[in-house]
Amino acid sequence: MFELVFLGTSASAPSVQRGLPASLIQHREYRFLIDCGEGTQRQILRSGLGFKRLDRILLTHGHLDHILGLGGLASTFGRWEAVEGMEIYGGAWALQRVRELMRVVFGAGEVRMKIGYHVIAPGVLMEDDVFRLRVFPVEHRGADAFGFSFEEKARRPFLPDKAAALDVPVGPIRRELVAGRPVTLPDGRLIRPDDVLGEEVRGLKLVFVGDAGRVDNLAVEAEAADLLAIEATYTEEEQEVAAAFGHLTARQAAWLGREARVKHLVLHHVSRRYSSRQLLEEAVPLFPNTIVAKDFDLFRLVKQKPLEREDVRQRAAGGDGVTG
Repeated sequence: MFELVFLGTSASAPSVQRGLPASLIQHREYRFLIDCGEGTQRQILRSGLGFKRLDRILLTHGHLDHILGLGGLASTFGRWEAVEGMEIYGGAWALQRVRELMRVVFGAGEVRMKIGYHVIAPGVLMEDDVFRLRVFPVEHRGADAFGFSFEEKARRPFLPDKAAALDVPVGPIRRELVAGRPVTLPDGRLIRPDDVLGEEVRGLKLVFVGDAGRVDNLAVEAEAADLLAIEATYTEEEQEVAAAFGHLTARQAAWLGREARVKHLVLHHVSRRYSSRQLLEEAVPLFPNTIVAKDFDLFRLVKQKPLEREDVRQRAAGGDGVTG
C-alpha cells in the first residue's frame, strides 16, 4: 500500500487555497517528504501527520518554491522535535542551494542536528525485500531535476491449499518457501517454492514528477503506473508561456497519462490563475481518469482496490474517507 498526501499544490507562489509544493509518501515504515516549500511545517501540523520519522527528504529540483521550507523545518527539528537528523536527497545544484539556505538560517555551527546531503543520480536510490525507490531525470529549465518511482517488487503469492495438500506445516518452513528457498520436511521430502507459490503478481507503482518542461521523455518511466502525480501549471491557451518557463499544460500531462497507460493521473503544481475545473476540462477528454489535487488530499493505493481519496485532516479527526 502507498499513501500520497499533498501538503502544498500551488505553483511558484501560494494562494489562499494552496500552499507551496510539498508532498508526503508513506509505505510501511517509510516516510518520504518530497520537496519542502515555504510553510510546509505548518501544513504538516495542520494535516495531523506529525514529524515522527520524517527524516528522508527528496528534492525534485532546487528552485526556491520547492526548498525554502527546509530551513524552518530543520530549526524546528533541532530545537523542539525528537528528530536526530535529516537526510536530504537531491541533485548537486539543489543541495548546494540548500546548504546556502542552512548557513543563512543557522549561521556557522548553530545547527543542532545532523543533516546529511546525498547527491542523487538516475537509478535505484534505495530498496529492501519488497520495495524499490528509483530516480529518473526530468527536464526543467536547465536545473538538475528528477522524478521518483516508488515500486513494490513483484511477488509470487503463497498458496495455502497446495501447502496443506503437501502437509507443509505452518511456521518457519512456509516462510522459507515464500522467500524462494527449498525446504526438506521431517519425513525427508524436498519441497520447492514452485510447489506452493502461484504466478508472479506485479506490485503497485506510484510515480511522482514535480516541475517538468516536456513529457515525451517520461513515458517509459511512467509506464503502467497505478498513480502518476505530475505538474499541470498551465492550460493550452498559454502553451508558449509554459514552454518558456519549463512547465506543462494539463493537456500535456493527460497525453502522458494516456501514452504511458497509467491507471490514475493526479495533477498538482497549479497556477493561481486556474481553477481545478479549467484543468479538468482540458485533461479529461484526453485522459478521463484525471484528478486535480488539493492541499491535504490523501490518495491511498491498495492492490486490487479502487483508489481512495480523502482529506487527511478528517482522518486525523476520525472522519470517513471518500473513494475516488
